[in-house]
Amino acid sequence: MTRATLAGRVGSALRNAAGIKQATWYTPFMAAASRAIAERIPLVDFVLDVRDARIPLSSECEHLRCLSASSRRIVVMNKMDLACREHTKEWIRFFDRENYVAYGINSHNKDDIKEFLNFLQGQVRALKKADLERHTITMMVVGIPNVGKSALVNSLHQIGRISAAEKGKLKRVVVNPLPGETKSISSLKIASHPNIYVLDTPGILPPQIYDIEVSSKVALTGSLKDCLAGEEVLAQYFLAVLNSSNEYEKWSKLYTGEDESSSPADKVGHAYSSEFSAERKRQYSTDHTQDFIVHDVRRSLSEAVSSFEGNLENESDMLRLIEVQFGALREAFRLPMCLSGDVRHKVAVKLLNLYRTGRLGHYTLDPLPEFGAVEEF
Repeated sequence: MTRATLAGRVGSALRNAAGIKQATWYTPFMAAASRAIAERIPLVDFVLDVRDARIPLSSECEHLRCLSASSRRIVVMNKMDLACREHTKEWIRFFDRENYVAYGINSHNKDDIKEFLNFLQGQVRALKKADLERHTITMMVVGIPNVGKSALVNSLHQIGRISAAEKGKLKRVVVNPLPGETKSISSLKIASHPNIYVLDTPGILPPQIYDIEVSSKVALTGSLKDCLAGEEVLAQYFLAVLNSSNEYEKWSKLYTGEDESSSPADKVGHAYSSEFSAERKRQYSTDHTQDFIVHDVRRSLSEAVSSFEGNLENESDMLRLIEVQFGALREAFRLPMCLSGDVRHKVAVKLLNLYRTGRLGHYTLDPLPEFGAVEEF
């Protein structure tokens, strides 16, 4: 219930942003892209329905809801390295029961891409049996912003290059880290005999996302610009997710045997010499991605939850714990008090980055629905 309350705060902030013309995510570019994609869907051989494995239902693209399950529509659960692996397997079984072809992948893992390309070529061979004259196959990736469409297309293109001549003509899709920044449809070749081309498309969202929990999950995983909901609200939502999980218990077990009286630099000394650790701390103490800082962040969060005596099912108690964690994170991130009010924003930004890069565990936010149940935007 508490997690739902914080999700509601995110959703309310997004609804307010959507009501302000200059702040809404549904830009003229997205509207034009939506029309262009809708026109092309009937013309391609396969639609790669790319989703975020952390939110397999919430990240479904609205334009594909009218498409029935078929071998021509392949649900690609990308970023599976950031989701709970067991839950991803359960989701693939769910889609199988719903008669969808589904595949889990990490678009930055070469072995994953090789296996996925072989899988796609198998789907193409089955299609060609029904049409022997077909020499060119077109696939189109479709999805909401920041689910990794361009990264997937680039990886398929690089792995799929066959001849040295093609290597010299390598054209790449530009991958923008900000959601909603891809503005055109581009085509890249990923295989020959038959020729297979993949169309990379801009991420698209509906003008409004009416389900508050869906909009909150989409925002937390980075498919909307953080400024629309606010980094601090998103960070609070993530902490509610963390506190309701058992991830911090795993960290507690990892740190049980350490000397509690040692300093952060001494703790890093288990892996590095104390002199080198001190040098790293002196040079990079403001870089929250450094291992020793991530270590302290995990420890701080774990200790805060483990020592908390309140009821995490109670909203006020959860919020009180989150406030304690914000204070502990300020110290873990080495942020000076002189930043005053800005310190909370900096804590939130750094925390969200560590979550979204998998440094703070692997979470699948969408619960598995009952058979046949579908969430709506």
